[in-house]
Amino acid sequence: MSPTNLTEVIGRARVVLLDFDGPVCRVFAQHSASTVAHELRRLLVDQAVTLPPDILAERDPLAVLRFTATLGRPAVVRLVDEALSREEVTAARTAEPTPYGREVIVAAQQTGRRVAVVSNNSAASVHTYLNVRRLTSYVHPVIGRPTADPQRMKPDPASVLEAIRELRADPAGCVLVGDSPSDIEAAHAAGVAAIGYANKPGKRERLAAADVVIDSMADLVTAFAVNEL
Repeated sequence: MSPTNLTEVIGRARVVLLDFDGPVCRVFAQHSASTVAHELRRLLVDQAVTLPPDILAERDPLAVLRFTATLGRPAVVRLVDEALSREEVTAARTAEPTPYGREVIVAAQQTGRRVAVVSNNSAASVHTYLNVRRLTSYVHPVIGRPTADPQRMKPDPASVLEAIRELRADPAGCVLVGDSPSDIEAAHAAGVAAIGYANKPGKRERLAAADVVIDSMADLVTAFAVNEL
């Protein structure tokens, strides 16, 4: 997309909704996601759950959590969700900041916008990261995944809609920045513009449904600077 299109999207935005893992930081940069996924599988096996081949090979702990929703065992879902949340909090303490992620948060607020996080990670892990990086005062609200209800994670728009309600915002005045197709789908389902953050090769194609696709969070810092409210 052209810079003009990015400028237009940011010009309408009074609220900036950020996905956490990607636009803000790499949550599992130092605390391996594949190791966490393995630990969640061990927990499921201990609960006498038979794991299908795709889950046995899964490296994404959120995908393992999604799988628990198919079991019809709410207690197991809660057990796995709580275990994942603990691991995410540990990971958040050593998460690697996304280049210009902090600058985006600060610039958005300094140009008159409100900033919120809407994430499939636990709210506790987001709060931990923001506290460690001294960003807590810049971000409100933090909406993490619904507790023990993985079916309502993005691409379900529940977290986006909750943030909009809490901020009493107009969806037309909001924009969501995310790095996955589920972020884009959730944003559009909530009536919100979506900016795709293509932080890896091949992601531009996967994020083609976004209103705008950027390769660097620095693009947003520039766009905010020329669109002060």
